Formats: sequence, structure tokens, C-alpha cells
Amino acid sequence: MEDLRYELYIGAAPEAVWHALTSPEGTKAIFFGSVLKSTFEAGAPYEYVGPGNDGEETVHVYGKILEFEPYRIMSMTEHPGPSYRENHAELETRVTLTLETVGNCTKVTLVNDQWPDNHPSYENTKSSWPMILSSLKSFVETGKALDFGW
Repeated sequence: MEDLRYELYIGAAPEAVWHALTSPEGTKAIFFGSVLKSTFEAGAPYEYVGPGNDGEETVHVYGKILEFEPYRIMSMTEHPGPSYRENHAELETRVTLTLETVGNCTKVTLVNDQWPDNHPSYENTKSSWPMILSSLKSFVETGKALDFGW
């Protein structure tokens, strides 16, 4: 399976983009109502938790932090939540977000790689990342995430 790679530019400093990617208010706005829970240390677990199949505390995605350098890079393993796939523990990919200052903007690069063959979430993920990243850009630049009508 091909790596998923996205680049975009946001009219804000890396600190503002980072805050949106890691704070409860930011993640809730851009990750479909989910909050990112972690201590944000290399090796620490994380979860995106929010409304879904198991109620208000549905674990949508989980894994462990591989690298975490504020305002620059966040890399983690990623598994679909238990309510999505029975074999969730063996469905591991890697997500790496890198922030770079370009003029008065922040270049955001997201790479979702290390896909196992026939991963059942690949196609959904391929279409979800552009929605999440578009909402991130809107949230950071305007204070409002995109409304996808859900």
C-alpha cells in the first residue's frame, strides 16, 4: 500500500498549529469531536476519545508516541479503535506530522506510512486526512473548524 502524504501551508506560527493539534479544544474541533489523551512522551500511549460506537468515550484511534518535539514533530503508531476492527491490535500504521516555518506561515507535512497489506481502513483514512487537514487550516486561521454536515 502506498504511503499517504499531504502538505499544506497555514497562515500562522507553528505554535498556533501545534496548539490546535494537541489541545483538547483544538483536537475536538478538527478530529470530529475527539480529544487527544496522552502524556506526550516518547513511548507513552495516546488515544483519540470522543463520541462514537461506544458512546461519549469511544476510542477512535490509539497507539504510542514515537517522537514528540513541540512545535516541530509528532510521530506515533496508529491503530483503529477496538469498536472498529476485531483485529485492531495488529493493524498498525505510523503517522508523522512535521511543522516548518516558511515566511509567516507554517508548512505542515503529514505522512501516514507502514501500512500492512490489505489494511481495511486504508481507503477511509485516505479520504479522512484531507478533511482533517482542511479543518485544521480553517480552525487555526479563522477559529472555526469546517462543518461537514454531520
